[in-house]
Parts: sequence; C-alpha cells; structure tokens
Amino acid sequence: MPHNFFVCAGALCLFMTSIHGEDLKDIEYGQAGKVALHMDAHIPDGKGPFPAAILVHGGAWVTGDRTNSVRPLLQPLSDAGFAWFSISYRLAADVARNPVGAAMQLGTAESDVRRAVAFVREHAPEYRVNPNKIALIGESAGGQLAAMAALRPDTSGAVQGVVAFYTPSDLATLARTTSLIPDNVRDAVKGTLFDNILMAGLSEFSPINAVSAASPPFLLIHGTDDNVVPFAQSERFCDKLRASNVGCELYPVKGGGHGIRGWEYYKLTDYKTPMVQWLQKVLAP
Repeated sequence: MPHNFFVCAGALCLFMTSIHGEDLKDIEYGQAGKVALHMDAHIPDGKGPFPAAILVHGGAWVTGDRTNSVRPLLQPLSDAGFAWFSISYRLAADVARNPVGAAMQLGTAESDVRRAVAFVREHAPEYRVNPNKIALIGESAGGQLAAMAALRPDTSGAVQGVVAFYTPSDLATLARTTSLIPDNVRDAVKGTLFDNILMAGLSEFSPINAVSAASPPFLLIHGTDDNVVPFAQSERFCDKLRASNVGCELYPVKGGGHGIRGWEYYKLTDYKTPMVQWLQKVLAP
C-alpha cells in the first residue's frame, strides 16, 4: 500500500510516496466450469515493474498444494526482489485406478497454468509486474505442467524462461521403466489397445516431444539420486533443447533425491543461488 512522507533538505521539501510490498491470498485467477482457480502472491516493496515467477507445485498430478509443496522457493524469490504467484490447478484422477483418464486430464491442468500466465499478464499494472518478464517454475509434476505451458503457449504470449525441478520430461519412457508401477500391472496391459492409447496420451504430454526452436530457455535442477524421476530424464531433455538451439542449463544436486523439501532436511540447498542468478539473467530489464 502507498505511504506518503516528506523529505526535506534545507528549505526544499519533497512529497514522496513509498509503496509497500504485499502478500496476497486466494486470488481467483480463473474459472474452469464450476471450479474456481486460486493463487497466492507476493509483491515486493517499490513501484516496479517487477519480474515475476509463477510457481506450479508437484504431487504426481493428484495431490500437493501451492503453499507447502513450493515453500523452500518462496523466500529466495522474495529476497531477490521478484514478484511471485503460486497457483493451484485442477488435479487429475487417481493414476492407479484410472491411468488413461489421468493422462488425458493432464491437458486441463496445463490449460490452468496457461490461464495463470494470462491472468498475471493482464493484471500486470495492478500487481506492479512487467508483463514481458515472466518465468514459470515447476517441481516434479508441476515441472511437467510448467514446461508444457511454456512449450505450447496460447495467444496471451510466451513466458521468458522456465525453471523445472526433477521434471518427468518423457512420460512414456517413465511409465515403461519406473519401479512405482508393478510389473504385473505393466505386463497385463502391454501390447493391448489400452496400452497404445495410454502411451499415445503420455507422449502427447511429454515436454521432450514439444521442443522447438521457439522454446524459451530452461534451467533444469535435478537430484542425482532421484529414484522417482531419473536424473537421465533431465539430461535427455536438456540435450533435446540444446539440439534445437534453445538455451538449457542443468544443475545437478549431488546426492539429492526427489523433492525440495527433502533437500531442505538434508541441507542440499546450494541450488538456490544459481536459480536466482539464472532468473535474474533471463528476466533482466
């Protein structure tokens, strides 16, 4: 909120306005049928316009929340002077009970992320944000959604960069190889029409298959000991981006498993400074 004060030097007094930062909760950024979509926001002190980050939480597309899942990222962004917006989105069906339905529903969550980008851009003056300096940050499933929203932007415009944490960038390969799906389940559907439909859907929503020369730059951050999404997924995704002449940096978190909250516990937090520096570079005025 603005706060008025006077600054005097000798006989000269100037009327000044100080604009304080704001922490905002439960901003409705869109409607999806009967579902209201919400975000929380932090706006720094000052008149701006500020570069902005939109955060997309993880949780295997079926759980997670916009506060706890991304909490380790909020303070570094605030300290660096970024505006940030942490969003909720429509969660998918239970993957184990309805894998095809869950795969198809990824598109609705992806649309929600694009809707959030459009909202921040449309309301940029209200939030003192530069509408042409916006990055997406996603972790795990949220990284896949952020990547797809950036790689397939709508008419509201593209973002200027993406930070993706331990992102499943090749969903079809992950479904074929992950130990989280029992072999008997995989064997039961292998070679069936059901299997073909599922693999086609997973390929459609795999960031590695959506890369083009027009893609924004990416920073991929991934634990080297991740047993949920292998580190190799980010290696291959970064290779694909670079082959398309798209900027990509891969930051390995040595000994890190799957999840930034676990990294906090084990004090694997050195990634925060490179993340902020990368965002400052790609969102520079």
